[in-house]
Amino acid sequence: MVKVVHVSDCFLPRLGGIETQVAELTRMQRGAGHDVEIITATPDRTDGRVGAAVPVHRVVARLPWDLPVHPRMGHHLARLYRELRPDVVHVHVGAVSPFAWSGVREATLAGIPTVVTVHSMWDAGTATVYRFLDAMVGWTRWRGVCTAVSGAAAEPIRRVVGERVPVHVVANGITIGHWRLAPPGGGVEPRGPVHVVAVGRLAPRKQPLTLLRILRDARDVLAVGQDVRQDVRQDVGQDAGQDPAGTSPLRATIVGDGPALPWMRWYLRRHRMEPWVTLTGRLDRTQVRTVLEDADLFVAPARRESFGLAALEARLAGVPVVAYADSGVSSFVVGEKEGLLGRSPGELSAAVARLASDRPLRAALAAHNLVSVPVHCTWPVVLADFDERYAQAMARAPVAPVR
Repeated sequence: MVKVVHVSDCFLPRLGGIETQVAELTRMQRGAGHDVEIITATPDRTDGRVGAAVPVHRVVARLPWDLPVHPRMGHHLARLYRELRPDVVHVHVGAVSPFAWSGVREATLAGIPTVVTVHSMWDAGTATVYRFLDAMVGWTRWRGVCTAVSGAAAEPIRRVVGERVPVHVVANGITIGHWRLAPPGGGVEPRGPVHVVAVGRLAPRKQPLTLLRILRDARDVLAVGQDVRQDVRQDVGQDAGQDPAGTSPLRATIVGDGPALPWMRWYLRRHRMEPWVTLTGRLDRTQVRTVLEDADLFVAPARRESFGLAALEARLAGVPVVAYADSGVSSFVVGEKEGLLGRSPGELSAAVARLASDRPLRAALAAHNLVSVPVHCTWPVVLADFDERYAQAMARAPVAPVR
């Protein structure tokens, strides 16, 4: 048994990729026999109604918008480390995570083995910031171990740290049984519009307006094809109201909430997309499963997606996935096998239109997704990977605290 203390700026009751993954990881580690606790700067305004499976220590200051930072975070983190006496500190960081990085610093000063998991994709600007910080404080000389959630997320980190810090890929974990569904429509091909689904936080970095443009362009392509077929059927005396090829216009459901929601509503009104695009707001896991049960294909529109947990859930539910080839989604979606991958919004629009008009391809991808398992994302593998990283961190840790 290992005593693990996880440190994260954000945690429940906030809902997001990092928060959800840390909550599930700590629950699984506790079930595997580890002694696990969490330190976070996120306040709990629910009076404990949204709890965690492990003890949570909240270092909270009264700041606008409940920002997950604290003016004396270093002092409080050092005190908690002394009280909790962890064997290893596991820190979870996004693109900018001041509280979490303070957790790394204090663990280094105390000589505690440290593993840092980067949950975001570093762009050129972020990499420049981390190079500057390394020049100022030498963080790559701290004897920790780094993990990233996908190969795509690991590469920019390796370009910054070089050989000074080992960087490993440990995928986000998922419980397969939660998302295994019957074939969409009980195995019956859809009658009517092809249903496109997207799930995620509606923030600018997730490119929700790009998603709407992808949907709009794909529907325009399908409409042109449908007009051509109608003209052909009229020429040969067929009923223009019937479509033997089975091509249908799209309808879309977008699940999520966030600061981009007002802009998305404006875009839908401007382009008259409201009749066929539904914004549901935030839904819980059970409600998302219900949406996926009726989905024909899933779109992940963020180019800098470090992993794409919602896309993995859709894949496990038997839904073909459309995503960027250079995003973290490509770690569990292979083009022409679990979905279609592209390198531009135009290619993603073309992929959506192709899947919507090609029922045999859509059915083949769905059938494969329902029986295939991305083993590296299953919890037994993820837990074993982290155990290995903890052992590596312990071997790298200094024999005495750093002062």
